[in-house]
Amino acid sequence: MSLRHIAIIDIGIALAALLAVGMPSGAAGQDSTYPRMPGMAGSTNVEVLSHITLGTGDVSDIEVEQDEDRPYAYVTRRMGGFDVVSLEDPENAEVIFSWTVENVELHQGGGSDTKYFKHDGRYYLVQGVSFRQGGPDADVAAIVFDVTGLPDGSQVREVGRVRPEGGGGFHNIFMYKHTDGRPILLATHSGAKMFDMGRFVEGEKDQGFIGTIGVPPDPGNLSTGYHDLYAAFDPSTQQDRFYGGGGGGYYVYDISSPEAPELITTVTGVQGFNWGHTFTPSPDGRYAVGEAEWQYQPLRIFDLKPGSDAAARGELLNIRRPIGAWHADYKTVAHNHEVRWPYVFVSGYVTGLSIFNMMDPTNPYTVGYYDTYPGPNDKGGEELGRGGNFTWDVYEGAWGIDVRNVDGLIVISDMTTGFWTFRMDGFDGWNGNDWGMPNNSSAQDWDNGPDGVQRPIS
Repeated sequence: MSLRHIAIIDIGIALAALLAVGMPSGAAGQDSTYPRMPGMAGSTNVEVLSHITLGTGDVSDIEVEQDEDRPYAYVTRRMGGFDVVSLEDPENAEVIFSWTVENVELHQGGGSDTKYFKHDGRYYLVQGVSFRQGGPDADVAAIVFDVTGLPDGSQVREVGRVRPEGGGGFHNIFMYKHTDGRPILLATHSGAKMFDMGRFVEGEKDQGFIGTIGVPPDPGNLSTGYHDLYAAFDPSTQQDRFYGGGGGGYYVYDISSPEAPELITTVTGVQGFNWGHTFTPSPDGRYAVGEAEWQYQPLRIFDLKPGSDAAARGELLNIRRPIGAWHADYKTVAHNHEVRWPYVFVSGYVTGLSIFNMMDPTNPYTVGYYDTYPGPNDKGGEELGRGGNFTWDVYEGAWGIDVRNVDGLIVISDMTTGFWTFRMDGFDGWNGNDWGMPNNSSAQDWDNGPDGVQRPIS
């Protein structure tokens, strides 16, 4: 019997018990049998609009533009490149432009993440890359393109390459419109490095480098860096905040002054793992969803208020216990997620698209799903000659996910099956204010800033 799409409240007791005895299928009677036939793998409220096969094994993350008059999604190619997908007709999505790094066969490593930003009326794409020593461009961490001229691919041009001090690549990146007006690139690199991309595209010699957010030392840390990162405006404190997954768990910083980040709270020593992968707050900054990237580990939901309250008193509080958890299938692992309160959109290895509701963070529940990966399960470790409870056994299927707020379009990038677009019944767009929340998400308001008030850069 299978455990599929359940909420786990007491991880220490409930998860162990469920694993021991098994449990019938959850939402809409979905089970975990692989393979499934395309079109027979989803809940009735999730509709597939488009599917483009992009090549097995060469797809990683995805980014969708948010402006209604710019219907473009960007899919990263792991060998070092990207595709631009037109969503002008979401039911007939098509690739309209592709770029691959020169002499791709000589490069070792490639791309994993891509983000876009707007500055002075122009649109730019940042392609994070990690090219290893022994091949070209080992010192390049990101390649920046001007994509303002889309859909005319001939107008796409390279602006420059980010070469951080010390070399090495950017595995994950995030673009944030700071309240001081700057478009800031945050990137995983010996902590989290920050760059003012306005200065970068203007050709500054220092490439717009601002500073680094470190990982607090902890004897239990699995790593000394961040794996994933996020930034958002916190309305209750009027702070720009950084959320990092890595080290021994998760970390929250005040980056209102990016040159002098201040630690607010930590989430470490949590039972079951000693490393953080992805960490995403709710629009009001009260709760956060954390992913650990270990097979069998659920997404955990943390209440950050105690840590924020302690910081207001001048104290540093470590949070050790989640208040809730959710899993698509205990045999697999979630990879990335997007929060659009009260929904969390998840791209999971093997399980594809899942959507759950966290209105009550102690009792999240699944509201929709679609398996983009046809199976079989548990074959990654065997093919790679690896095993254990990291990700290798389930390292197949959906990698990235994004949501277009203007109309609720959902996009998925799947390592095996390619690019997908979906709609969920009743989700025709998202604005946090409609839910009594700030209008905060990974989607940036490049014209007005995160709090709706554009300030001059000091």
